[in-house]
Amino acid sequence: MGALIRIFAARLSQAVMVAVVVGIASFAIVEMLPGDHAYRIAAARYGEDMASARAADTVRVELGLDRPWPVRLAVWLGQIATFDLGVSLVSGEDVVEELKLQLGATIGLSLLALGLSAFIGLPLGVVMSLRGGAFDKLGLVAAAAVRATPAYLIGLALMLVIAVHWGWLPAAGYDSAAAWPLPAATLAIGLAAMSMMVTRDAVSRVVMRADTNFARTKGLAEGAVLRRHVLRNVAVPVVAYMGVQLVWLVEGVVVVESLFAWPGIGHALVHAVVARDVPMIQGAALAMGLLFVALNAAVDALCLALDPRGRRE
Repeated sequence: MGALIRIFAARLSQAVMVAVVVGIASFAIVEMLPGDHAYRIAAARYGEDMASARAADTVRVELGLDRPWPVRLAVWLGQIATFDLGVSLVSGEDVVEELKLQLGATIGLSLLALGLSAFIGLPLGVVMSLRGGAFDKLGLVAAAAVRATPAYLIGLALMLVIAVHWGWLPAAGYDSAAAWPLPAATLAIGLAAMSMMVTRDAVSRVVMRADTNFARTKGLAEGAVLRRHVLRNVAVPVVAYMGVQLVWLVEGVVVVESLFAWPGIGHALVHAVVARDVPMIQGAALAMGLLFVALNAAVDALCLALDPRGRRE
């Protein structure tokens, strides 16, 4: 229990630092974006044909964009301290409410993709390590080929074959359960290749260790050695790596979300940058930074639960 408290206390202090650093960095990045922010916001709000210098001036005064940047930075940091991220400049909706929907869509898709990749990659990695030979070499070649293929090409292939040619699933959308498998599979295929490699290497190391060989000399069956010694020791590095995969998924699914019209936070962040929706850009960056800290804390706690040696240390 003491180790868990230390982990969460450390992550809480990290969350505070992340909030400050990401808050300042996102403000600076938005300030450095080229073009007239007020004009871009007016175009996104009223349409390109209705955007004019007068409309841009109205937006500039309304949103306080005519104030000096130190004043606007102080206002933004004060909003972070009070958990008030403002409203979207385009939709007029509360940023926190929009982020809840977008993060929910992204996290749900990421968890499904991670589960599929574990279902595919972990058993194959164990079998590759234990069998070796031609099966292992074939798996290495397949994993390298999959990792070299961009995610959008995998997604397009699945979309053309499964959605367009066979008509089994919708090509895009979010309005039904049938819309989930294609984007999740697109992400899972690439992740499964890496999970397979990490599991293979971890199993190979554990199988050759002295304690594993000693278990065999005691007379344990190979299945018992695999369950009690190999898989338990492999669990910690595999779980840690899958936690890294989950963080990468949540923060890096922009291409897949755009391809399948998925209303996730990456897709929304792209539209916010194009529209110069400053509160949405800053809120999305802050949410992703804090989510990174939360996921790391969860992975640390899970690894601690799997490996009692960490609790003793």
